[in-house]
Amino acid sequence: MPDTLKFKQIPGSICAPRGFKAGAVFCGIKRRKLDLALIVSDVPAAVAGMFTTNQVCAAPVKLSAQRAAKRFAQALVVNSGNANACTGRQGFRDAKRMAEIAAAALKLKANDVLVCSTGRIGLPMPMKNVGRGIRACAPLLARSVTNAQRAAEAILTSDTRRKEIAVEFRIGKSTVRIGGICKGAGMIQPRLAVATGLWPVGEMKQMTRSAVATGHATMLAFITTDVAIEPDLLKRALRDAVAQSFNRITVDGDMSTNDSVIVLANGLAGNRKLVTRHSSLVTFQSALNFVCLELAKMIVRDGEGVSRFVTLHVHGARSAGEAAAAARAIANSPLVKTSWCGGDPNWGRILCALGYSDAKVNESRVDVGYAKPGSGKILFAFRRGRPTNVALKALDKISTSPEFDLHVDLHLGRAGFTMYASDLTEDYVAFNRRYESNPALRGG
Repeated sequence: MPDTLKFKQIPGSICAPRGFKAGAVFCGIKRRKLDLALIVSDVPAAVAGMFTTNQVCAAPVKLSAQRAAKRFAQALVVNSGNANACTGRQGFRDAKRMAEIAAAALKLKANDVLVCSTGRIGLPMPMKNVGRGIRACAPLLARSVTNAQRAAEAILTSDTRRKEIAVEFRIGKSTVRIGGICKGAGMIQPRLAVATGLWPVGEMKQMTRSAVATGHATMLAFITTDVAIEPDLLKRALRDAVAQSFNRITVDGDMSTNDSVIVLANGLAGNRKLVTRHSSLVTFQSALNFVCLELAKMIVRDGEGVSRFVTLHVHGARSAGEAAAAARAIANSPLVKTSWCGGDPNWGRILCALGYSDAKVNESRVDVGYAKPGSGKILFAFRRGRPTNVALKALDKISTSPEFDLHVDLHLGRAGFTMYASDLTEDYVAFNRRYESNPALRGG
């Protein structure tokens, strides 16, 4: 077995790696549920982050992007129920204040604390509640499965369940662990970019304080590891992992204002520090890729109203960009997604979406086929420009399953792209059509 595959899943998620503690409390941002969490390393940790590329991005994104562009950090403070987005300069001051309060409670420097928020857009942060919650949470920090679960629960909004994972593997003579939690169910099609301090304070655009409060879904992921690694390599590793995972999912084609993925690596595994691209770094990259992809899939499977999970493979494009364009056109087409909801192997809608994508398409060369998850046995409904005579019952047996693979081959080149997508159901529409008017759902 290749060394890159020698890792196993273990309990504890973000508390599985050595030297990481977590805690969560209810502080009244939501109505009844846990809504604030802390994730803390015992020692300074290498930091990497990737954040939404939405031009309307939340105050915590602006702040954390700056801090994740540095080499080290030590803590995260996260709230749910309020996105602190479209809240103007006061929102940025509130994000900074959250970091300052957390730093004081943890006896750290404020610049070593990153901030993330998820929830309703356009509402001011209830800072008295937040401050009280942070101070109450700090003494509760512990390295335990229960505390990791509570943190995973505290970041949820419209999610129906916690999303967490941890793996263990060897680097040399050292045992290394990676743990992660995430949230997300709607407003899901992240386009994350490496943190480069893209939003310096002096260039902040003034956002209206009178913005209408609206939907509160977003994608957040927090990953901890005790590996010893150079910060620049950690940033590169996260970029590669996100490119194969979070940047390849879609539920509804919407990119949030708050999407964030942050990794802390504190080095307490005691391995020889990863400084170059050698076999140990390949092992770490493989494990990080696995953690990120599993978390990303959990988001799609728990998407708002989702009844089907589809792994979409586009083959034979002229370039990677065209393969991605073709995949996104199919995965985000309302007509395609509603046919998935009905279990209908409707290749006509797939061809239509291909045709208006930015990919070069020759209808007479396209194949469209369905398969069971991970199976190499593909039933083609359309091949080389013509419908096949495959039995509809055989196709229906696959397309009516909760999960299936869809293969589209353009036969124009060697590039491919894989996306993880959901269907579009009546439940999604019902959930989102007048979301802000339902007080029972506000903030969580």
